[in-house]
Amino acid sequence: MKGIIFTEFLELVEEKFGLELLDEVLDMSEDEGIYTSVGSYDHKNLVRLIINLSKKTEIDATTLQRVFGQTVFKNLLASLPNQASLNHSSTTFQFIQHVERYIHVEVKKLYPDAQPPEFHFIHTTEAELVFDYKSARCMSHVCLGLIEGCAEYHGDTISIEMIPQNDEQSVVRFNLKVES
Repeated sequence: MKGIIFTEFLELVEEKFGLELLDEVLDMSEDEGIYTSVGSYDHKNLVRLIINLSKKTEIDATTLQRVFGQTVFKNLLASLPNQASLNHSSTTFQFIQHVERYIHVEVKKLYPDAQPPEFHFIHTTEAELVFDYKSARCMSHVCLGLIEGCAEYHGDTISIEMIPQNDEQSVVRFNLKVES
């Protein structure tokens, strides 16, 4: 997993919960908290950080993932090169498709070791988007938060249904519908 995810997470924890709690979570996780945005790190480290933050705050880990996704959307967007930006997308659905068809392809070119999640599109109209999110990291709630952050950015009101396609939730079907 790219380091930018780790650095954004640590910054969010410090901002929302304070440096003292961040230090406690890092200690619990046996993590020094030293990440560079372009480095590659084991996603299990992030999972451990989220689980320990959940223990310290008594906030469900899936809720923490979702809030992280919502919060980090704009920062990740700002980190994209101009040719990969929202200039190619005027709606949430267009942007999600652009992520899979362009951004993930470019990420793999820049970072051959990167393993971004995959989106397999099943049904697409102006009012509905159905796709399967596939990731060995099983972090579909971060994806949910990113979608919510994207919808907020675009001013879209969208209902989102998540349907796990397997027990470990490495594949989750997202049913998105534009609400009037």
